Amino acid sequence: MQTIEFKQLDETLFYKKLPNGLDVYILPKKGFSKTFVTFTTKYGSIDRTFVPMGESEAITVPDGIAHFLEHKMFEKEDGDVFQQFSEAGASANAFTSFTRTAYLFSATDHIYKSTETLLNFVQEPYFTEQTVNKEKGIIGQEITMYDDQPDWRLYFGAIENMYHNHPVKIDIAGTIESIDKITAEHLYTCYNTFYHPSNMLLFVVGAIDPTEMMAFIEKNQSEKEFPEPTPIERHFEEEPKEVAIKERELTMDVQKPKVYVGLKAKETELSGEEMLKHELSIQIALECLFGRASNFYTDVYENGLIDETFAYDFSLEKGYGFALIGSDSSQPDQLAEKIKNEINNAQSNLTAEKIERVKRKKIGFFLRALNSMEFIANQFTRYKFNEMNLFDAVPVIEKLTVDDVLQAFESIQGESQQTVFKVLPSSERKE
Repeated sequence: MQTIEFKQLDETLFYKKLPNGLDVYILPKKGFSKTFVTFTTKYGSIDRTFVPMGESEAITVPDGIAHFLEHKMFEKEDGDVFQQFSEAGASANAFTSFTRTAYLFSATDHIYKSTETLLNFVQEPYFTEQTVNKEKGIIGQEITMYDDQPDWRLYFGAIENMYHNHPVKIDIAGTIESIDKITAEHLYTCYNTFYHPSNMLLFVVGAIDPTEMMAFIEKNQSEKEFPEPTPIERHFEEEPKEVAIKERELTMDVQKPKVYVGLKAKETELSGEEMLKHELSIQIALECLFGRASNFYTDVYENGLIDETFAYDFSLEKGYGFALIGSDSSQPDQLAEKIKNEINNAQSNLTAEKIERVKRKKIGFFLRALNSMEFIANQFTRYKFNEMNLFDAVPVIEKLTVDDVLQAFESIQGESQQTVFKVLPSSERKE
């Protein structure tokens, strides 16, 4: 078992790659009563075209299948797995994102029992055509529910505007039409390809003994048989640097218009510390330009162009990345223009003094967040799948220069990378 020390943060991480390829990380936390365990596969909604394990030709599966598979994993021949967690006093959950599917639980007692339940149910698939068809109605209702949520439509509308070909523009749950095409055979194909231990990571954080926990996990895995791992071939169409649609709007039953300005990232083939540095630089730039201490925020707030829904964020993964900035606003066009002006004139506003202040704030956020086991459990795997380490964030921020921030922000700043998406009240529909 390898020991990785982060002396600046007073954290010690234990790591071992098991013979079946599974990466196991354990982070003991003294003084905490709760333990979080996450079992995650590097498989999300964008992985729709790939070469199935043991085959040579790429296939394209129906949209929404990763999310569908996550739902189906909890249902077994002898009942629902949630019941087993509940009986052990654990709270279980799961989620699917663009790039990963995670299964997790938190508990203060019976940790080993719940860890065994987690490992076993994720590694024992059970799908039949009958149960798959039953699930279609349930997920169809979920899709319809999200279709009626203006904030969700705003988010995906902005992403759809940005991307020509990349499947990040497709809703994680798919559509009612796409899930109707899913079969049990599809689920087994995706499961066998992406749920191999060599494509997964188990992360444990909390009040546990790392040596005992590692031995427990090793024993559990040694009692199971898996095929020899093969590298996963994912296929993506080439994606232009510029946005697909400059501006678009949707009418819905909302009281006040909503608007997002989207910025499409150019640098999407980064990994490791280079990716971490780029991501943090852009986040710092956005905080400088649009944070509550910025001149921009004071201006638009005092002029009534934004309310408490105003937000900005930057997401980066291998193959895609984007920033979104926006708010509910009675003047969405005026707000969008002000946001774009701020972006276009960013270099003059990204001063050394502002960047240093935001760097200190960002370091403070990370140090506080590292006291939250929930934050660590949710973020650690995402960083690791991109060859980054969550605990490297603070030293990387400390080393960032003004030039680093300016150069990173310039890569998402071009006008051809900007788009606007609005959700307007139905009464404002243009004839």
